[in-house]
Amino acid sequence: MISCNRTDSGNKDFQMLVRELDEDLKIRDGDDHDFYAQFNQIDKIKHSIVAYDNGIPVGCGAIKVYDHNTMEVKRMFVVPRMRGQGIASMILNHLELWALELNYTKCLLETGINQPEAIAMYKKNRYKIIQNYGQYANVSNSVCFEKILTE
Repeated sequence: MISCNRTDSGNKDFQMLVRELDEDLKIRDGDDHDFYAQFNQIDKIKHSIVAYDNGIPVGCGAIKVYDHNTMEVKRMFVVPRMRGQGIASMILNHLELWALELNYTKCLLETGINQPEAIAMYKKNRYKIIQNYGQYANVSNSVCFEKILTE
């Protein structure tokens, strides 16, 4: 049974999963990896979720403040052997609920064109593609999304 636990970036399981995510992204992003990595540091993340399968960490995600009403979704990852089971959507739903509890009304995020599974998952969860924002504004390998949160 999958369970989701709220934590922060100091959690050892979260850190381990982020290292696995970064290894995967090094391959997918190739020469662009260093550009993206600078925006994915976890030291300032106060709100993260770790998903467990019978006590074993299998996925993670996080939110961080973007502006007064928006949280940015960061560091979404599910270990390869557990993909396709809805764990990423479960983590995302927990993050959205947490954002609402903290009085935020919108989530936004960036993912890469080399992550088609992520793009499909965000679309399935009613995220809409938006114009690339912030540091991703002129990055052709980025796809940005947003979702207005409702209770």
